[in-house]
Amino acid sequence: MKQIAQSQLQNILDRELERLKHTLQMGYELNVVWIPNNDSKLAGEVKGNTVFIYDETENEALVTLRHEFLDYAISKVVEPYKEVTNRLISLINEDAYRRKEKLVETMCQLLL
Repeated sequence: MKQIAQSQLQNILDRELERLKHTLQMGYELNVVWIPNNDSKLAGEVKGNTVFIYDETENEALVTLRHEFLDYAISKVVEPYKEVTNRLISLINEDAYRRKEKLVETMCQLLL
């Protein structure tokens, strides 16, 4: 795995996030912060308008950023549906989550 300086990886992640925003034409409110943390149970997460990346290597961090961005984008698209049909979604939530994760992983591969 390739190790690079923190500022270099932050710049790489910033550029990749801008590419993702431009490609999908959404998520313009997001920013990314790289906080390498080998002890974290998560590779990354979105809190508010910030994508936090905890992976320590460039390749892993980029994969996680793409995953978190796509997860965020898909969640925004289905948000109104979830509000209107909250009771129905609660019945099928586990299955829908597995399908969404599979789709996100497939889409991550398309962005490589």
